[in-house]
Amino acid sequence: MRGARAVLPLPLPLPLPLLLLLLLLLLSLPALSPAGASQRSGGSRSVSRVCVEKSLIFRSNTPYSTDIVSDPGGRDPLFCVQLDDTKLNYFQQPQDIKESDFVEFLEKYGRHSFLAPSQVQPSFSAFYRAGDPILIYYDSSSVLSMLRQPVKMGASGLCVDGNPAGFLDSKSTSCTRIFANLSKSCMTDPALDAASYYHDFTVLKVPINDTVMPSMKVNVTAVSPPGAPHMKDNTCANVVSEVIYEIEYSGTSGIQSVSVQFKVSNISVNSGSFLQQHFTMHFWTRTLSRMLPRSGNPGYNTGAPLLIANSGAMQHMSILRSESDGSCSQFLRHRVQFGRNMRTGCKISLSPTLEDSNCSYIQQKLYKAFQGMNRTEAFAITGSAHSTQAEEWMNILIQNCSVQAVNCTSCCMVPVTLEIQILWTKVGLLSNPQAQVLGTRHFYQCQPLKFLNMSMVPVTTVVTFTDMTDWPEPPRGQPQMHWKLPFDIFFPFKVALNVERTYRGDLAGYLLLILIMSSIFCF
Repeated sequence: MRGARAVLPLPLPLPLPLLLLLLLLLLSLPALSPAGASQRSGGSRSVSRVCVEKSLIFRSNTPYSTDIVSDPGGRDPLFCVQLDDTKLNYFQQPQDIKESDFVEFLEKYGRHSFLAPSQVQPSFSAFYRAGDPILIYYDSSSVLSMLRQPVKMGASGLCVDGNPAGFLDSKSTSCTRIFANLSKSCMTDPALDAASYYHDFTVLKVPINDTVMPSMKVNVTAVSPPGAPHMKDNTCANVVSEVIYEIEYSGTSGIQSVSVQFKVSNISVNSGSFLQQHFTMHFWTRTLSRMLPRSGNPGYNTGAPLLIANSGAMQHMSILRSESDGSCSQFLRHRVQFGRNMRTGCKISLSPTLEDSNCSYIQQKLYKAFQGMNRTEAFAITGSAHSTQAEEWMNILIQNCSVQAVNCTSCCMVPVTLEIQILWTKVGLLSNPQAQVLGTRHFYQCQPLKFLNMSMVPVTTVVTFTDMTDWPEPPRGQPQMHWKLPFDIFFPFKVALNVERTYRGDLAGYLLLILIMSSIFCF
């Protein structure tokens, strides 16, 4: 033990071998404790002790404090010497923190923060990329956030409002909301109020890391915004059932305009107090013709999108697309691929309004659903057509339905099937044929609709490609041989038979020659 000496009284001198034996015995005792720190609970100080069994110590002359400690194991008490170690009860001298070392020490000793990782200010690129969250800015509170598109979660399909809308990610989602107290939620739940989807915030054209400038803000325009929800006769009126965002973008210049339109409905307190909502994000651009790749060079490639034009802008021909619940998507559509026949079916929703009881209104709504956002005016003859070359485009033939139904004065003739008929052919060399379109027709097939208050109308779209290639006629039979006799002695006769009548005067000379030769052979 350093700093302490225990003296054993030896009244009689012992032989040297016995002293060595006692020394080895002391060194091998299991009760001997090495120097270490111990700390008691509460506010006691930490101490460093060295302990041996008390029975081995007769007298102590150490200058350090000693103490008798009970052995937890139930054996003899321990004789302990307490050492002075000031480092046990004082903090170490703090280090000097430099600016260059601050982040290093913060990462080394840092723990949990009050800020969640998602709330830390991110670093954005100079422009939106596909899939990036769309940033919005609340002017009243100067808060930067993201545009959300609710989605359903779990088997029940309940709405989750935290899903961010992705740039260029045009899609439709639907979910269900359940209300425990509809009378209270009708006027307090922002998900039911149309104003919460466009009021008090602006959309940023491009991601911004610095101060938000007014030139970077894009206002959200509401198309025929409905009033606020309110209770009337045990019914919550003007509840938002569908939200449709239309976002115009222009390459790296970002978002140019944002508009939103709504569909509202009424919820009765006695109907179970639940609501199914639909949310749609649709992205479009005016400069799409510069971004479309060729569908062939020059003829169409099988499987390539069919090119169409609308007001001079090139686009891809598309047809109706079904959602997961069987309804027709308002913005998402299937592209028509050259040479591949297609057939789709879905149901178009007719909201229960006064306008839907008008036959003309229903007809126009169904025609517009078949045509999509932009009506097709012309189609490209070849896959490498340019929008500025008029000779590379042809008009589409359209055959609509008649207005009145046959043998039904109270019925309304509505289009339920659109058949897109495309005639095409192969031109050029047989070794390198090029496909081009000869003509396209939109043929609508109609059926009488007896009940104008129907909520869903099933429709079908068919695309057929008809090959009109006129192949060259192949050679028939085997090639014939030209026979000639030895020395071609009949050549004069063949020549005489093939000449024109102007040379018939020479025929007499040939006959005379024949008579002379025959007389020679006979004699």
